[in-house]
Amino acid sequence: MTLSTELARGHRRPPPAPPRSGRFTLADPLGALAILSVVAVVALWVMNQGGPLSLTASDRATGSLGLLAGLLASDLMILQVVLLARIPWVERSWGHDLLTRRHRLIGFASFWLMIAHVTLFAVERSTREPTAIPDALLRLFITDSWMLFATVGTLLLIMVVVTSIRAARRRLRYESWHLLHLYSYAGIAATFPHTFTDGADFHETWTRVYWWCLYGFAFAATLLYRVALPAWRSLYHRLRVESVATEAPGTVSITFKGHRLDRMRTASGQFFVWRFLDGPGWSRGNPYTLSAAPTPDRLRITIKSAGDGSERAARLTPGTRALIEGPYGTLTARHRTRPGMLFMAAGIGITPMRALLEDAPYAPGEATLIYRYGEDEHAVFADELRAIAADRGVELILLPGPRRADTSWQAAGPAHLADASWQVADPADPAHPDKTRRQAARPAHLDDDAQVLKNLVPDIADRDIYVCGPPSWITAVRKAARGAGAHRDSVHTEEFAW
Repeated sequence: MTLSTELARGHRRPPPAPPRSGRFTLADPLGALAILSVVAVVALWVMNQGGPLSLTASDRATGSLGLLAGLLASDLMILQVVLLARIPWVERSWGHDLLTRRHRLIGFASFWLMIAHVTLFAVERSTREPTAIPDALLRLFITDSWMLFATVGTLLLIMVVVTSIRAARRRLRYESWHLLHLYSYAGIAATFPHTFTDGADFHETWTRVYWWCLYGFAFAATLLYRVALPAWRSLYHRLRVESVATEAPGTVSITFKGHRLDRMRTASGQFFVWRFLDGPGWSRGNPYTLSAAPTPDRLRITIKSAGDGSERAARLTPGTRALIEGPYGTLTARHRTRPGMLFMAAGIGITPMRALLEDAPYAPGEATLIYRYGEDEHAVFADELRAIAADRGVELILLPGPRRADTSWQAAGPAHLADASWQVADPADPAHPDKTRRQAARPAHLDDDAQVLKNLVPDIADRDIYVCGPPSWITAVRKAARGAGAHRDSVHTEEFAW
């Protein structure tokens, strides 16, 4: 394997404006409000049940704890719905990756509280009627008011959680997992009525107002931002396939033409959820990142074949209508805070980097791209990347070959990464390209990912680092970047995972 490093002479441009510092947004207090909602639920339990005093009476303790677990489970279920309601100002401030991780964490917490709620009430009923346990459980789960709906809803939520475990997700196609995940809305809706008819903490007028407002906000946000806004944007912008081009084996780029796309204020590095009106199955959406800088009338995505949705996209024909949700994601130049930029991509993770390289605000010599891929034939956008490097003065480092190890970001490549030098064309050299400047790397063991990265990008501490690729590769890059001196807040990521 060889290491290719190219830094081409770029046309001089005015220096970019200094990066803007973060501004206060409406999303900033969202975390505090989420915590406040949990505190409010506990306060409701204390006022209606007596709080810890209710645990001192043996005949009330089990039911009181079960009620608290149910209240907290309901609150967390609402929070996880709000987190992925696609509220634009929340997405822009927190980022889809972070919201997804928080959604997953809160979802599992809510699940175990729900299981505790069901178990504790089953124990409470069985203890209360020890000679008629089957009848007591039948009433609890089936015949009491709205309890059959609650039981069905609970089973649906259990199914969703089981299929969300990583081991289960690996056995499912994205489209199948996404369809099953939608049943969580049905599960939450089915459990809703029994809380108001049977829940002791819902009988007071002001507590009913609190819970109706909470459920109403979640429902309205989901309806507005996951249904109404995407439908309006799809109708207004009228995106249609303009062309489909093969970039590499199993990888295609699709260019869409639309109406007034600039009104969406899409930024390079963001993604949309796409649905193509090409026949049965059009309702299943798939997330794809822009692979070129957006223009007022065109968007481009690049898709690697990895399932039914991506294979279907490769067969699209010009004129096919597309429905969109988005734009989403925070892997954009808007979050830049440092003088330089380092882009790192693996495989199809090059797509957002290709778009960012095109229009991010940097001067010649301020940006470096490290691109790792398997074989030369799978080097997506190789010619385009070289052209951008020549135009804008980008240092382009290509790392072909398989990964050195599952815990490493490097390719199983040349030893001179560690202790030799490589050729770098110097745009400041008046004799370029006939002469080159040799840039030596400090000796290091190839196994030291952090040192190799430091050798390649000595000023990494003064750069924002944009990373996209498989989750394990991103983890390795994060670790190496921290070891090389980068601050953790300077690493911006987008994971190609679900």
